[in-house]
Amino acid sequence: MVNTLQKTWHGISRNEIPWYPIIDYEKCIGCEKCVEYCTLRTYVFEEENAQKRPIVENPDNCVVLCSGRDSIFLAGAISHPSKMQTREIIKNLRKVYSIKQKGKESL
Repeated sequence: MVNTLQKTWHGISRNEIPWYPIIDYEKCIGCEKCVEYCTLRTYVFEEENAQKRPIVENPDNCVVLCSGRDSIFLAGAISHPSKMQTREIIKNLRKVYSIKQKGKESL
């Protein structure tokens, strides 16, 4: 069940920003801290082969450039795309959105 809370982020369509958690199941200890920490329902626990494990059910709910995982998820099982690359993508998207807005205003 996808439940996207954030439709936009600072005027940019949220699904255009490639910022989402990535779970490394080799490192995951099943502590459930991700589900407890993220109140935006990005993660849910599912049962697989009699083991519970987190899945990223709503990736667009993840707060863009969130760094909470750095201090909360000590096992290092959750990562995100590069902040530097994400900032560059956002910068370029802002330019595109600005050009589109200017085009609409001139009509």
